[in-house]
Amino acid sequence: MALPLYTNSRWIVDEAGGQRVKLACVNWVSHLEPMVTEGLSKQPMDAISKEIASMGFNCVRLTWPLFLVTNDSLASLTVRQSCQSLGLSESIAGIQANNPSIIDLPLIKAYQAVVSSLGANNVKVILENNISKPGEQYFSADLWIKGLSRMATIFNGVSNVVGMSLRNELQGPRQNVNDWYRYMQKGAEAVHLANPDVLIVLPGLSYDKYLSFLRNQQVNLTFTRKLVYEVNWNGFSDVKTWESGNPNQVCGREVDNFVRLSGFLLDQGWPLLVSEFEMDRRGTNNVNDISYMNCFLAIAAELDLDWSYYLRDGVLGLNEYHGPLNMNWTETRNLTFLQRISALESPFQGPGLSEANLHKVIFHPSTGLCVLRKSLTEPLRLGACTESEAWSYTPQKTLTLKGTYFCLQAIELGKPAKLGIICTGSNSKWQTISDSKMYLSSKMIRVTQGANGSSLLTAQEVQVPQKHSIRLDLGFDC
Repeated sequence: MALPLYTNSRWIVDEAGGQRVKLACVNWVSHLEPMVTEGLSKQPMDAISKEIASMGFNCVRLTWPLFLVTNDSLASLTVRQSCQSLGLSESIAGIQANNPSIIDLPLIKAYQAVVSSLGANNVKVILENNISKPGEQYFSADLWIKGLSRMATIFNGVSNVVGMSLRNELQGPRQNVNDWYRYMQKGAEAVHLANPDVLIVLPGLSYDKYLSFLRNQQVNLTFTRKLVYEVNWNGFSDVKTWESGNPNQVCGREVDNFVRLSGFLLDQGWPLLVSEFEMDRRGTNNVNDISYMNCFLAIAAELDLDWSYYLRDGVLGLNEYHGPLNMNWTETRNLTFLQRISALESPFQGPGLSEANLHKVIFHPSTGLCVLRKSLTEPLRLGACTESEAWSYTPQKTLTLKGTYFCLQAIELGKPAKLGIICTGSNSKWQTISDSKMYLSSKMIRVTQGANGSSLLTAQEVQVPQKHSIRLDLGFDC
């Protein structure tokens, strides 16, 4: 991969060969009042950077506050002085022990050291401007543009800084479409003038959810091939609906809303980064988290979205259950969840991928695994998507192994689904059903994941309008 990055229609690509570069990012908080990157009192920054890379993330969305580059008196503080001013004596001791080289550096130098550490571990960085003090009285559009320009200048020539996100979660009564066009265009131009190498990431309105106004009027910029849009998709924004509603119906509505409010940009040829999604990582059976995450991972796989996972909340001493690292930043909180998103870290589509190798896989979002065959005579199983063979969904509604005569067949209640070569019967026809379109149905009974988590077993008869069906609970193919 050759940096810097550019855009090619809806894809982010490298400079040398124009090959797809899929951003699989994690958010790392640096924008709160201490203006010190979180976790540095717990572990050496190099250890955290290595852990991020080992988890499969290739990018960090590193937040920063305007104060860091627009308030000279604050920016000139050292890490020690900033923590002292907030009474964070425990943090000072931790940073002194784990990252002594930055304890007496100015805040911006400490921030640069984190970026450098990530670069040394082959992790790309998107600099994301975030709020430090809630309340609009602290926000000045002119100061914001000045801060964007300064930050872009500071990191001009730093190769692993591949993008700048102009502002996180626009909100409040003063937000409106006209001002969005006015100031986002000004901010984008200021960043590009100061640092033409970086991608420029524009947020939506109302907590980064709405970009529907772009359907009929795009931004007007003097440069091309550098613009990316971002959107947040969090399950907690509609908890009651997920908890009480039919998950397939809720998912169908959520996907429709996503496409209507922002996802349409992909069809218009614009890259779209899902900049925040998250769930409780303790492994509890939270209905909201389970339904939301199954839905999100399925659509993220089908659309092959670029994404950034939430890291930590930014509260001193908080055991942040939504973050991928434990409270001491020493190890992964939940390996099962990492497995679920690992299938989404590599690109499924886009420039540079061999057209000859393009095919469908059957993805199971609850596990992050794909349907595999061990042999032609044994039941189908779930396994790593990198090991999946090519599936084809034919006009006759059969699921066949590409390049073979074998198709997926439903047998009978209580029996595993299998491969067969007589593919004209009703038990070989599969249709998408339910509002979420995440079920494949054949005219018999239902098929689900086996109790051992690997084989796909028939479970029970299920009513579908005017027919009985086998339901293959696997989610979208991609």
